[in-house]
Amino acid sequence: MSDPTPYAPHAPGSQPPLDAPAYGSTHKRHPKLAPIRAPLTLTEATSPRLTPERFPPEADMSRVNGKDALGQRIIVGGRVLDEAGRPVPHAMVEVWQANAAGRYHHPGDTHDAPLDPNFLGRARLFTDAEGWYRYTTIQPGAYPWRNHHNAWRPVHIHYSLFGAGFAQRMVTQMYFPGDPLLPLDPIFNAVPDEAARDRLIARFDLELTVPEWALGYRFDIVLRGPAATPFEEDHA
Repeated sequence: MSDPTPYAPHAPGSQPPLDAPAYGSTHKRHPKLAPIRAPLTLTEATSPRLTPERFPPEADMSRVNGKDALGQRIIVGGRVLDEAGRPVPHAMVEVWQANAAGRYHHPGDTHDAPLDPNFLGRARLFTDAEGWYRYTTIQPGAYPWRNHHNAWRPVHIHYSLFGAGFAQRMVTQMYFPGDPLLPLDPIFNAVPDEAARDRLIARFDLELTVPEWALGYRFDIVLRGPAATPFEEDHA
């Protein structure tokens, strides 16, 4: 019997489980019962078109009101692709992150690291016709997160990718090469397969680097299939 699914399946072990023993808070918030398929309502079927006209891009996190943020300026770019390596054009991508001291511009973050008035830590952009995206930011800092006595999150940037509407959303994280905290991080290591974890790590890209101004990192995202980027979803 042929596989009735429209897309190539994920490779076993390439996606994180909902309940990861080393990631403490998953025990409290993961679903205990099997999911129930709910029919689409008018809201999901006719959600606003996610276009730059409706959702203006903000692709530079490195300054606020013309004032530069503190920290190492970086440029991050890459492509969003489907399971066949085809570009995903005009997809809305949102990113958010901590500042260079490891603190989010959010009232829920009570870490005693300093806030930077010139860094809000969020951006919105769209892929072009060939699936490329690019933004400017400050390299974030690591921060404590109380998963255990001395737990620190590696340096990372959060990604949210949208399809044709709000009901089509995928969330993941991008990490940086050479971070000594990666082998210790239960969120990163919740992905069982090493090759899949490596797809969460950006690579230094000299072509993206701007001389005397910013370093460059490339992070490609594959939405489906055996080589898919790990996402924070249930793919069972």
